[in-house]
Amino acid sequence: MNCDSIARWYRWIEYAGFGGELQRRRVAFLGKVADPRRIIVAGEGDGRFLVRLVDQNRDASIDYVDVSERMLGLARERAGTDRVTYHQADALTLQLPEAEYDLICTHFFLDCLDEQDAPRFVDRISRASTIHARWLISEFREPHTWARFIVRTLYFFFHLTTGLGTTRLVDHRPLLERAGFRLQHEEASRFGLLASELWIR
Repeated sequence: MNCDSIARWYRWIEYAGFGGELQRRRVAFLGKVADPRRIIVAGEGDGRFLVRLVDQNRDASIDYVDVSERMLGLARERAGTDRVTYHQADALTLQLPEAEYDLICTHFFLDCLDEQDAPRFVDRISRASTIHARWLISEFREPHTWARFIVRTLYFFFHLTTGLGTTRLVDHRPLLERAGFRLQHEEASRFGLLASELWIR
């Protein structure tokens, strides 16, 4: 999903729909993952989470991956380039190191992957991660009919504005479990529509 067309207004689109709740989901368990050495952040967007991540982890090296040039620009403006390497690339094809990352961050990213791409991504990231890696995730869920309506509306909006081809949520939890990760902490809001998770390998 390339958000170049809406990058300038993305923050305000997010606030209009959810206030500050998406950002609260992103940082919900950030305090529980202190002292990583190397971090990968995939598709997080305009850098508001990255600023918090950089401030907390002064000694970490961070790879920030997004296909959108404009989103990368916004993230770079907010968080700077000290210890952050920005990659304008598809996280499904970017060359990754072996067994290197001890923290993975994917916020409202896995819900952009379909049934073929989600397993590919989890497999690639798991091979690039250390044996005790932690994974921060925030995502949408569909616990009720009204939540499914909201999620379908969001997919339609992003299809029109970014060309997103995914049309429904893929359950990432079995994929992470097969890769050796176990859910340690979980928190939901907006009656279960939004969720934060911390997984540990």
